[in-house]
Amino acid sequence: MSTLARARCVLGAHPSTTDTVLAVVVLVCMVAGSFVDPHGPEGVSWGLSTPDALSLALMTAGAAALAFRRRQPMAVLVVTGCVSVVESVTGDPRAPVVMSAVIALYTVAASTDRPTTWRVGLLTTTVLTGAAMLAGPLPWYAQENLAVFAWTGIGATAGDAVRSRRAFVQAIRDRAEKAERTREEEARRRVAEERLRIARDLHDVVAHHIALVNVQAGVASHVMDKRPDQAKEALAHVREASRSALDELRATVGLLRQSGDPEAPTEPAPGLARLDELVGTFHHAGLRVEVARTDQGTELPAAVDLAAYRIIQEALTNVQKHAGRQARAEVSVVRVGPDIEVTVLDDGTADGEAPDGTTEGGGHGLLGMRERVTAVRGTLTTGPRYGGGFRVHAILPVKSRTDAATQAT
Repeated sequence: MSTLARARCVLGAHPSTTDTVLAVVVLVCMVAGSFVDPHGPEGVSWGLSTPDALSLALMTAGAAALAFRRRQPMAVLVVTGCVSVVESVTGDPRAPVVMSAVIALYTVAASTDRPTTWRVGLLTTTVLTGAAMLAGPLPWYAQENLAVFAWTGIGATAGDAVRSRRAFVQAIRDRAEKAERTREEEARRRVAEERLRIARDLHDVVAHHIALVNVQAGVASHVMDKRPDQAKEALAHVREASRSALDELRATVGLLRQSGDPEAPTEPAPGLARLDELVGTFHHAGLRVEVARTDQGTELPAAVDLAAYRIIQEALTNVQKHAGRQARAEVSVVRVGPDIEVTVLDDGTADGEAPDGTTEGGGHGLLGMRERVTAVRGTLTTGPRYGGGFRVHAILPVKSRTDAATQAT
């Protein structure tokens, strides 16, 4: 963050203090300007002129009002305008009290709409310039009177420009946020529609074939003793229906796979018993992995065991893809009371990429981990480590809900 940006943040966080400091600075500038007399006895000669007590009081009042310019901009403009008019009529030589009115007019223009700015700006310019030209001690065409007209116009124009820029920036931000919300809502809608379609397909497949299996199994059970040939035929139908159900389920679930995903394995689902084999594959790929386990003797439900294995697999894949060639990973599987905690750490320094699921438009690695953990009623925490690297920490219940309900009964 640049120095200017930090200064803006500090000033924006303390508006009252900022206005107070501005009031003091304006007062110093007005007092310093009041000591200068541009009208010497021999034409234009710059000399020192001590302001009178009334001018000092008016300058103090105008500067003090600026401390409240954000809270009551119109009231501050009225006060500073009044003291400016009084100074224009009575001051000889005139003190620059109108400076406070210009700043107050700028504040009004920056905090209201354009029609209000034009009306207030025109009224302020007319009153201050008219008072200086018609009721002041100087001729109406004096340079100081024209300066009042110029500075009030500049104050109103600058405030309107600042307000327009703020509105433009805010409109861009609002459009960006709206577009982001719309994109996220559209993505969620598409995901929900796809899941609903797949759920319907699965329901149709499972309902049809399970009903067929149920009927054929009933027939086989009924004729098993008296007509074994018909029972064998019914069991053959059961086998064929179950095979068809598995094929259609595989085809339906295959729609969820990405184009580059490998084919579904025919071997049993992996678990933590195959952790050493998994780590070995990453060792061969050049990734240094250290494993620490204190879960010996713990029997996990199949879903929890598979979730733990897949979390470690996906986390190590992210380390290999994003953490750099010199990265080192640490895997720990610890039994803590009724839960098992799986942690994967790395000390890599990513080369501009983040793990899957953390960059815009990236993969779905972390999302897949979270869905697996949620499915088994666990919790997942991911994020960068202090000093570099990434951390994946999952807490999984050792007993599934079914096991817990069985023990409770």
